[in-house]
Formats: sequence, structure tokens, C-alpha cells
Amino acid sequence: MDEFVPLTPEEWRDKLTELEYHVLRENGTERPFSSKFHQTGHRGKFACKGCGVELFASVNQFDSGCGWPSFDKGVDEMAVTEHQDRSHGMVRVEVRCSHCDSHLGHLFPDGPTETGNRYCINGVCLVPVSN
Repeated sequence: MDEFVPLTPEEWRDKLTELEYHVLRENGTERPFSSKFHQTGHRGKFACKGCGVELFASVNQFDSGCGWPSFDKGVDEMAVTEHQDRSHGMVRVEVRCSHCDSHLGHLFPDGPTETGNRYCINGVCLVPVSN
């Protein structure tokens, strides 16, 4: 994908809904079970709502019961970046789009697959991409 040209806050607000802006640009969280993507069964890949880069594949999605789409890995090692998040009185690993730096969700080490990972991602950050 081409180099991402940073957008101004005003350009982001024009591009995204209020909820999308809150999650992607202000590190917010959508309500659990509010996204149609929290359930498995979708086919293909999921891209970033902010920039369109492919992030996760449906073959790596699983039902964690947490209310948010969960994946055991990204489409490749470069799809997302991980950062320490000390907000809300806890220490977590924040997951961001490596291309446009949008907040996606968090990574937890309690996944049921061999990776042991659970990428807990806000569905509002994802756009389905058909194969």
C-alpha cells in the first residue's frame, strides 16, 4: 500500500462517523456485542476502516465470548503495531494499524489457539474485504 498521508482531525471527522472517530482516533471502545463482526462466519479479510490496509483474516477469527471480534494473529507481522497501554488503571497491550496509526483494540495472552493470542478488536474499525 502507498505511503499514508496523515489526515488532520477535521479530515478524519469528515471521513469517519462519530463512533468511528472516537474509537480510531481517540482510543475509544465500542459497546460489546454491538458489531456484526463479533461473531465468526465471515469469509475473507478485514481491512482498517481508517486506511484500507488488510489487518486480519477470517480464518484466524474465533469466538472468544468477549463481545468483540477476536483473532489469533494479523495477516502478517507488519499489519499492526503493539504498544503498552497504562490507561484506566491497568497495563495492557494496545493494537494500532501500522499504516495509519488508528487505534484498533487490545492484545491479550489468553487465546485458545497455538499462538496464545487474542487480538480483541473493535468491529467499527474493520471493513470486510472479499477474496
